[in-house]
Amino acid sequence: MCGGEGTRLRPLTFERPKPCIPITNIPSIQHLVSHLSNLGFHEVIITLGYMGGAIEKALGDGSLFGIHIYYVHEKEKLGTAGSVKNAQKFLEDRNFLVVGGDHVTDINLLEFYREHQGSGAMTTIGLISIDDPGEYGIAEMDVTNRIQRFKEKPSPGEIFSNLASTGMYVCEPDIFDHIPVNQRFDFARDLFPYLMEQGYLLHGWLARGNWTDVGSPRSLRQAERWKLQELASTSISGDLHMDGAKITGPVRASGPLTLGRNTRIIGPVAMGAGTIIGENVLIGPYTSIGEGCQIMNGAKIFSSSLYNHVRVGRNVTVSGSIIDNDTEVGEDCSIENDTVIGPRVMIGNRAVIHSGTRIWPELVISPDTVVKEHLLNDHYDARRDGS
Repeated sequence: MCGGEGTRLRPLTFERPKPCIPITNIPSIQHLVSHLSNLGFHEVIITLGYMGGAIEKALGDGSLFGIHIYYVHEKEKLGTAGSVKNAQKFLEDRNFLVVGGDHVTDINLLEFYREHQGSGAMTTIGLISIDDPGEYGIAEMDVTNRIQRFKEKPSPGEIFSNLASTGMYVCEPDIFDHIPVNQRFDFARDLFPYLMEQGYLLHGWLARGNWTDVGSPRSLRQAERWKLQELASTSISGDLHMDGAKITGPVRASGPLTLGRNTRIIGPVAMGAGTIIGENVLIGPYTSIGEGCQIMNGAKIFSSSLYNHVRVGRNVTVSGSIIDNDTEVGEDCSIENDTVIGPRVMIGNRAVIHSGTRIWPELVISPDTVVKEHLLNDHYDARRDGS
């Protein structure tokens, strides 16, 4: 399911759909499709909505991943269950796995699929224990895996379980009989409560492993951290120019790559081709730097994501932040933790961007400015709630 606008991740989703946000310089959806292919799922149907063409470009026909992909376009928003109903012709012959296109996971979904077989359940819901279940659908299940209660986004006093729905389901094709045609309809909000009221059997499956739906900048950073942790060794393809720099792996990089004198790269780190890093630069673990970036002398970057063609000035510190394409950061700036900066932003010298703030695209931040709240651009939508 790849239909959402990704409003909660703005400004990162103004110019790309959420499944195409880069994680270790690779569109997120490619990580998911590779995982499914490695598990043995070789037919994938993708429901497309917002900026669906970018997803088609990122995946093609699936042959590069050893799978075959069918695309189904939504003319209007149909909700999670409605979008799957729209793809019914591909799914009505056998039970099928439903996964969100923005999911990043290493969970054994083949085990999940097989667990459903012969269970007699109309659907099996993938559940995972989390610390803050209030933003998810939660379920209570018994020792036979039968779901007793289900509540979407519970309020305090309604959180009877910390088993959150992952938004991953295995469904029988009979489920299509209960989803209306051309109508907005959601699995958690509409379909599951209805099925339980009608006495249908719903099962839960307790997932083990890493999972996130990349619904916020913080979860996006966590997903990238998981992917960087998967790097087993240092791999540098293409030309590498070093002048007294030191790399402590694991690092995955594409050349040409230039590292200045006395610079240190401490993995896990991913770097794209054409990036130039100056002298006395420190790049710490869990950092991703895209293509064609420039990191000037004395800069420090810790656990951050810099997308393509980002320029970071002299003596800048970037901590736990995301900086989108073609943004320029002046000298002696401090970009604090959990900051998200959109594309083509110009940040003047000695500026301080406070933690937790977001800056919309194409804004100009004057020198010596202290940014303490979100900065919006009137030419772009201001909404940050929703999908």
